[in-house]
Amino acid sequence: MDVVPRRATPADLDTLLSLIAEFYVVDDHHYDRAHVVPALLPLLVDDALGQVWVLDEGPGRLTGYVMVTWSWSVESGGRDCILDELFVQHQGVGLGSRLVEHALREARAFGARAVFLETEAPNERARQFYARHGFAVEDSVWMSAPLS
Repeated sequence: MDVVPRRATPADLDTLLSLIAEFYVVDDHHYDRAHVVPALLPLLVDDALGQVWVLDEGPGRLTGYVMVTWSWSVESGGRDCILDELFVQHQGVGLGSRLVEHALREARAFGARAVFLETEAPNERARQFYARHGFAVEDSVWMSAPLS
């Protein structure tokens, strides 16, 4: 498939939400549209918080996406980012690789010095995929606490 990633726009919202819902089922996350929409919309409007790239196979036919969100770390030397979500409907044909490589090039262009990501503990296949793109498992353990 010769599909080139492009920036997602607010016009892609409904189709992108369908893909996100599909990803959340695959990754066993709870999908709540009312929670996702306000978090997603700023990423579709400008680059201030991050970027969303989609695979567009024709009018209304988005088949994958990757989200990168900006952060800042003294340890990283300044701006870094999180590869927050990656999903492709057609796995095993190079589309996920195309999205990751594109997102990493764009992150570099926006001054990111490092990129981090999280995978679910049992998802060894995802870690093998990311390892092929230069990611390595670190000794750090991510922890989280809800603030709302």
